[in-house]
Amino acid sequence: MSRIGNKTITIPANVELDVKAGNEVTVKGPKGTLSRHFRPEMSIEIDSGIVTVKRPDDSKLMKQIHGTTRSLINNMIVGVTEGFTKELEIVGIGYRASMSGNKLVLNVGYSHPIEFEVVDGLEVETPSATAIKITGADKQQVGEFAANVRAVRKPEPYLGKGIKYKGEHIARKEGKTAAAKS
Repeated sequence: MSRIGNKTITIPANVELDVKAGNEVTVKGPKGTLSRHFRPEMSIEIDSGIVTVKRPDDSKLMKQIHGTTRSLINNMIVGVTEGFTKELEIVGIGYRASMSGNKLVLNVGYSHPIEFEVVDGLEVETPSATAIKITGADKQQVGEFAANVRAVRKPEPYLGKGIKYKGEHIARKEGKTAAAKS
């Protein structure tokens, strides 16, 4: 039994949700418009501001997709009302980030700066030289962009240098010690 899939979703007053043929769901809100296709087996029903997702049978695949479909629709609604944010921190001497037009420029210990083109639907800002804030309506797009930026220089366990998520705990290791002579 899918506990998540059985929950209903309440549509806020400032959000429009349309379900078109082929299970294409379009959500419009103050932060933008999101659209996504879902599997045709799922039944997505809207009744007086409440969205219900139903599955055709109790097969394992349909149970899995049931909860996923409901969560994706809920994330779309949250995205167009509140939006999603990921914050990154840069740790290391001389490591810094800056915005140059529509590009995020990272100087993180390589011989050249690394540039990321900011895609439509995302806002990237650098409140300080060692902080990056990524916001947008699409949760997947925000998370993927943040993961790509972090992958440029993952935090290493000895000194903790690199790009990490804000609040992320890095498991630290002890460095080598000189052998004691007797």
